[in-house]
Amino acid sequence: MSKTLIIGASGQIGKLITKTLIETQEDARALVRDKSKLDDLKDSELEIFEADLEKDFSRAFDGIDNVIFVAGSGASTGPDKTLLIDLWAAKKSVDYAQKANIKKFIMVSSIGADDPDAIESDIKPYLVAKHLADQYLMASGVPYIIVRPGPLTNDAGEGKITIKRPSSREEMAIPRADVAKSVVFLLSKEDLNDKIFELFSGTYDVDNVLV
Repeated sequence: MSKTLIIGASGQIGKLITKTLIETQEDARALVRDKSKLDDLKDSELEIFEADLEKDFSRAFDGIDNVIFVAGSGASTGPDKTLLIDLWAAKKSVDYAQKANIKKFIMVSSIGADDPDAIESDIKPYLVAKHLADQYLMASGVPYIIVRPGPLTNDAGEGKITIKRPSSREEMAIPRADVAKSVVFLLSKEDLNDKIFELFSGTYDVDNVLV
C-alpha cells in the first residue's frame, strides 16, 4: 500500500482530506506545525509528523510515495508569510519530493494562478506565489497534478463539480468539501499525472469529470 504525506493537514481542506484517507483506511502521514490541531483525530491510526514549514522538514518524506501540498499562509497573515509558506515551503516540498522519488505530487493552488495579472485583487501576492510554486513543480520532473479551485466556501459539499471555467466570478465558488473529494479522487488515479484542473461547483460527479 502506498503512503501519502499531507502537508497542511490541519487546514480546512487538509483536514477534510486527512479524515477521508483515514475513513478509507489509506496509509497517511499528516504534517502539521502543531499536532494539537489534530486532537480530534488522535484516536485513529493516523501518523502525525510535527514540523515547521519555515525550517527543514525533509524527514517527513521518508517512506512516502505521494504528496498532497495544501498548506497556506491564511487570509489573516501578511505578504511575508505568503512568500514563506505558499511559495518557499512549496518549493522546498518539491525539492524533497524529487529526492524521495515521489510518484505523485498534488498541489492545491488557486484559480488565477495561471495569470496573476489578469485579476485585479488584493490577493495578487498570493496568486503570484501560487503561480511560481506551480511553475516550479511543473519544471521539476516530479509527477504532478495541480488543482486550482475557485473561491472557497464552507457550504456542504455535494460532490458535483465542473472543470469548465464559468463566465462570471460569482459562479466560480466551490465548497472546500468538494475540493477535498476531488483531491482524494485524483490521488487514486494512476493515469492522470502532469495535468492541471480548475475546479468549480457544477453538475458533474467528481469521478466522471476528472478524467
